[in-house]
Amino acid sequence: MNSFLLAVFVFVVSYAVIISEKVHRTVIALAGAIIMILLGIVHQETAIEGIDFNTLGLLIGMMVLVGIAKDSGMFQYVALLAAKVAKGKPIRIFLLLGLITALFSALLDNVTTVLLMVPVTFVIANNLRLNPKPFLFSAILLSNIGGTATLIGDPPNILIGSAAGLSFNDFLFNLGPISVAVTLATSFLLYLIYRKDLKKANPDAARAFLKFDPKQAITDVPLLKKSLFAIALVLIGFLTHSATGLEGATIALGGAALLLLLTMNDPEKHLHEVEWTTIFFFAGLFVLVVGLEEVGAIHLLAEQLIALTHGDPATTVYALLWGSAIFSAIVDNIPFVATMIPLIQNIGELTGIALAPLWWALALGADIGGNMTLVGASANVVVSGMAHKEGHKIGFLEYMKVAVPLTLVALVICTVYVGIRYV
Repeated sequence: MNSFLLAVFVFVVSYAVIISEKVHRTVIALAGAIIMILLGIVHQETAIEGIDFNTLGLLIGMMVLVGIAKDSGMFQYVALLAAKVAKGKPIRIFLLLGLITALFSALLDNVTTVLLMVPVTFVIANNLRLNPKPFLFSAILLSNIGGTATLIGDPPNILIGSAAGLSFNDFLFNLGPISVAVTLATSFLLYLIYRKDLKKANPDAARAFLKFDPKQAITDVPLLKKSLFAIALVLIGFLTHSATGLEGATIALGGAALLLLLTMNDPEKHLHEVEWTTIFFFAGLFVLVVGLEEVGAIHLLAEQLIALTHGDPATTVYALLWGSAIFSAIVDNIPFVATMIPLIQNIGELTGIALAPLWWALALGADIGGNMTLVGASANVVVSGMAHKEGHKIGFLEYMKVAVPLTLVALVICTVYVGIRYV
């Protein structure tokens, strides 16, 4: 009991200080992780085992890949092309970028997508002389929603698919429709929230932006070709990972190594561009969650959630959807889903109810519920870190004021969908 209370206390205090933003969140996450180890709540070896190096390797590999690729002018080209298609209208550009983000997240994964799209966002916002935060919030929300649609779109989906034997097509057929519906609803609500801010774009800047030929943004054609080749191989690797058995980290780091070989660039420059504060924040956060897992706190909460349903299939599905959303907002959705998978399997053994609706409820709750806070999903943390590096710090509560209402609307839509289709 002492270990239980200590672990919960350390986690709650760490989380409270992170929300307060009085101290940098990476410092707090690492300090909390070390305290968990020093108090004997988590053994050092267990703490290291609890760090998801697949997620960290995926992040580092893609950060290096994007860091090299951006020197070709690729992202400026995408930004100018989007502006051309939208005819320089800031609201149209805003909505178009959001839909592109959702689509890319379904085909790639949400972390890779935001790493590719955030540089484009800053190019557009800077040229139109707009505050980039509406674009960044849209990128976070729609990357997680779009990633819900497929097996590879969000890391929790990969965990669920592996444990339940669900294929790419299973996810696309069951979660694709609701992902599209929530994407459209969220885009519309974002438009309502930010339409006045987006109208403040400087007309002269917009006209000047439109005068540029997108092709002129490409400054290094050989590098562009090499970058596209490496990125294409990485994307193929992501799409075929269920057949090859290669993890995301191996694919991303392999792509980064290949591009470094093709360009013969000094790796030191590109390793400096890796968001190391984000990487270490994740490491600390994983250990904090491991502490809760070690004392049985997450397991206890999950069991209590399930006990409330009394084994009723419909109530269990709804409780799992909303419970997963709430817990995924508090802890990163990857370790939470990893904890829930064996519990759902146990429910099937004990009650004999069909597990398929429970898997879809878990995926929806974890993927979309992770939108509520800056630490709820990997993409959120990555965007926040990239924004901070560009001098645009995203406040924890500032983000929640926008994200929580939109996520609640999304969850209501998901509840109706699950009720009609599965319950």
